[in-house]
Amino acid sequence: MNKSVTVAKTAGFCFGVDRAVKIAYETAKEQTDKKIYTLGPLIHNPSVVADLEKRGIGVINSPSEAKEGDTVIIRSHGVGRAVFDELKDRGVNIVDATCPFVTKIHKLVAEITAKGELVLIAGDREHPEVQGILGWADYSSGGSAEVFPNCVELVKLLRKNCEKSKKGVAILSQTTYNIVMWNQCIRAISEFSTEDVTVYDTICTATEKRQSEAESLSRKCDTMLIIGGRNSSNTKKLYDIYSANSRCFLIEDSRELKDIDFSTAESVGISAGASTPAYIIEEVKKDMTEILSNEEEFNFEEAMEQSLKKIYTGKRVSGIVTAVNSTEVIVDIGTKHTGYIPLSELSADPNAKPEDVVKVGDTIDVIVTKLNDVEGIAMLSKKQVDAQKGYDDVKKAYESGEVLTGTVTNIIKGGVIVTCNGMRVFVPASQTGVRAADSMDTLLKKEVRFKIIELNEQGKRAVGSIRKVTAEERAQRREAFFETAEVGQTVVGEVKSITDYGVFVDVGGVDGLVRRMDLTWARIKHPSDVVSVGDHIEVTIKDIDKETGKVSLVYKKTEDNPWVIFEKNYSVGQTVEVKIVSITAFGAFAQIIPGIDGLIHISQIANQRVANVADFLAVGDVVKAKITDCDITNKRVSLSIRALLPEGEYKPAKETAPAEDEAEEAETEE
Repeated sequence: MNKSVTVAKTAGFCFGVDRAVKIAYETAKEQTDKKIYTLGPLIHNPSVVADLEKRGIGVINSPSEAKEGDTVIIRSHGVGRAVFDELKDRGVNIVDATCPFVTKIHKLVAEITAKGELVLIAGDREHPEVQGILGWADYSSGGSAEVFPNCVELVKLLRKNCEKSKKGVAILSQTTYNIVMWNQCIRAISEFSTEDVTVYDTICTATEKRQSEAESLSRKCDTMLIIGGRNSSNTKKLYDIYSANSRCFLIEDSRELKDIDFSTAESVGISAGASTPAYIIEEVKKDMTEILSNEEEFNFEEAMEQSLKKIYTGKRVSGIVTAVNSTEVIVDIGTKHTGYIPLSELSADPNAKPEDVVKVGDTIDVIVTKLNDVEGIAMLSKKQVDAQKGYDDVKKAYESGEVLTGTVTNIIKGGVIVTCNGMRVFVPASQTGVRAADSMDTLLKKEVRFKIIELNEQGKRAVGSIRKVTAEERAQRREAFFETAEVGQTVVGEVKSITDYGVFVDVGGVDGLVRRMDLTWARIKHPSDVVSVGDHIEVTIKDIDKETGKVSLVYKKTEDNPWVIFEKNYSVGQTVEVKIVSITAFGAFAQIIPGIDGLIHISQIANQRVANVADFLAVGDVVKAKITDCDITNKRVSLSIRALLPEGEYKPAKETAPAEDEAEEAETEE
């Protein structure tokens, strides 16, 4: 008789719960110096809550329990606006792990009620998610929100509203509401005008799939196990759906299986609520399979042979992870020995944490490195298995020329170590692509692409090159550039270097030159006044020489040409305010706009003969002048101060000091 165990595909963490749990663990890693709490249990699963507590994340039930400087994680159910405000007022660091689907409902309720309309929410009023949704209703504009558990109550609320107040109504649900009941509600509102009632389908797609699969699986199995917290709303809903078609048991973990009689069970289905971790589901599946197997004929010889399975140093075996801590991993390898993987033998990445590499319930391959039969201990290495597999991958890549991806895990004398698929690959400094003058520390912990350029099969060692991949990719981009680039084309490039005479810009595998004269219309002391190394700028291709590979670029824009601006805004006869920028023997040059200087000839400075321009004008003076001539073709502008002076008026720019005036008067009297 063949007995079967089937696990629902949708069993376990939903997107929102998985996201919240990851956020919590990440917060525990990053904020080791702060007290961290979740507002209410993060999820309805005692084992996860207990594990979080071990990592320093406690539980508070009210914002008033948090103190200034504490970190409070908002669980996936979400909370009302007032809770956020209270936490902020208390000086608390808020980490919002609200499910995005729930956040969407919050915004929807806030917007609808702000318009003075009524929101009807399908769900359990006491459920944290529903309480959070109600907390976003805006009552200031006459809007309101009500909760209904079923279609009977929904109809009552609709009649009360549509027949009396006639205000607009929106109907939505908590994300885990029963699909069957929701469909009943939709049918029940058909008697009401669609102009008065708007329906929003806010049931989470994961919930919909989970409940749909429940209906199907419960018809195939004679016994169902629903795993989850007994106070979990979505777990209870699953239990109700499964119970309609088969014998059903609600359990929190595999320890409760011993209290259930499975003697008549032929096919057992397993599902789990959205707050149930994968390892608990795996434990239940494993134990349930063993229970059904024990119902079959027991083969003592096979069991004995399995328990006495011989292992030896160097043997590769499979095992199941039973525990993970900060210093080691414990593995059941199916013998009388307890298997231990020290942290140093877990991963080739020295920065990896055990919980990031393996999890309880994982089946992994390991190599036995040491045995102690007296104490029943087997020391194991996962790193060696990974290295062997990694070496095989590296060897194939070497033979095929494939590009590999790895992470720089160490900076050592003469180069860096890149870890790829569990194998350490040495990349010499000359092959990193980092210039000799720069530090290789910039590569640490970065993901890089490289090729294997040497392979020592005897020592199972490999040498890689990042530079080779970079050079090949640059050559491909260069070839593509010259195939498609045309004079006049606008492209975006990265500034690579700056010289006195211009700027070199990488425009796709090719370094084009923007000469100083093509960089800007303004006067500059150095090209670095305009751009910096690393800037991404838009340039126009001025010239291409495919034979030499030289490309000339222009950065300055035609529309910024000061002569274009001048011609558009200025004309002969116009009076302008100008700034003196230089003095010559024959006159002075004055800036009209940046990039356009006009000449004030010595004869146009005053209503008298001027022997020395400096007696009348100085650099930096701002004066009014008249545009008397303009030659756009030859880029010349003539200005006149004299044209604005009344006939005979004379006022030099530099006034004589009083003492000098008195001396002149004294000389005149003599």
